[in-house]
Amino acid sequence: MKPPYDKPLSPEALAALKDDEIDFSDIPELDETFWKNAKLVEPDRTQLVTLRVKKSVLEAYKAQGRGYQTRMNAVLETYARSQLKRTS
Repeated sequence: MKPPYDKPLSPEALAALKDDEIDFSDIPELDETFWKNAKLVEPDRTQLVTLRVKKSVLEAYKAQGRGYQTRMNAVLETYARSQLKRTS
């Protein structure tokens, strides 16, 4: 039985589904060709640093909840990549 999905499921609702209730029909099977052409991509490692930021900036990120350091890093990475594109 494949239930109709008229809107995205929440992570909790998705986790509650049994495997046979999930519609995988739009996902192609991974055959030998896929694995033959697959490339291993290592994750970008992080480095521990001491960084001084304004208290107001830190409080704003912390107010968004868990993962604030990851969000701060994502903003810095986006800025750094945009600067690299401008100079290339």
